[in-house]
Amino acid sequence: MWPAPDGHPVRVIDWPAPAGEGAARGHILFLPGRGDAYEKYLETFDHWRLQGWQVSAADWRGQAGSGRLGADPVTGHIDDFGIWIADLAALWSDWAAGKSGPLVLAGHSMGGHLVLRAAADGVLSPAPAALILSAPMLDVAPYWVPLWLKETLARAMVRAGDPRRPAWKWSEKPGELPQGRGALLTHDPARYSDEAWWRAARPELVMGPGSWGWVAAASRSMRHLAQRSILAKVTMPVMLLSTRGDRLVSPPAIRRAAARLPQVTFLQFGPEAAHEILREADPVRNKALAAIDGFLDGLVNA
Repeated sequence: MWPAPDGHPVRVIDWPAPAGEGAARGHILFLPGRGDAYEKYLETFDHWRLQGWQVSAADWRGQAGSGRLGADPVTGHIDDFGIWIADLAALWSDWAAGKSGPLVLAGHSMGGHLVLRAAADGVLSPAPAALILSAPMLDVAPYWVPLWLKETLARAMVRAGDPRRPAWKWSEKPGELPQGRGALLTHDPARYSDEAWWRAARPELVMGPGSWGWVAAASRSMRHLAQRSILAKVTMPVMLLSTRGDRLVSPPAIRRAAARLPQVTFLQFGPEAAHEILREADPVRNKALAAIDGFLDGLVNA
């Protein structure tokens, strides 16, 4: 447990590179998505580790093994994404201390959003050598509703009641994975079932819908990143993964971001990939990992 500056405990895993092969090529810190736990990405961490990278990961404050901020154990709540940005900046500074080689910051979905925002806001010291973003949450369904209207509606719902209340229905049994969810995430049934296994083995990982407070905070933060000048401030190399088959975060918003980032390697999949690209079926996942491996090799050899 890593203590945030205000003392809140944040769960972190540090997985060293394979022993007996000298110093690690570099270091990767990975942040998962909304409602996720880092256990979902152990297979990917092991891949990077076997490539010679030391890998760490953390759960966001208020979800998985990092406690709760909502009114119940399964609703994910935050008052403002700035809280998570501050946590990330402090964690990154502590984690980077004493490390050599490229320091890479990676994130999936909401984690990708926060990684990108932290880099754009210039709060990361030392500056990462590169970013890896998997399906970053730059806008959410329904895509035809503009961000300003989403934020306006969410703010109205926050004022109408407890901002910690769930913003959408999850399932009949709180915390239970709803039917049809797997099709939104991956075409690989075994990788999808892995999440349920971890939830059964570690009940503290269970999380359901986001709160109206989360929706309002997410809308504000997405509007911030959507400003034309913001992403131009992200000067380090960025590996950006997306899929046109995503029904959770906006592929058009990610394509716009790719056009605005000064140094981007952009890989976009089609309907063969759903939202969790790094947990997809092998043809998609292997292609994504090969692209990331080449991107990381370029950092080491630069």
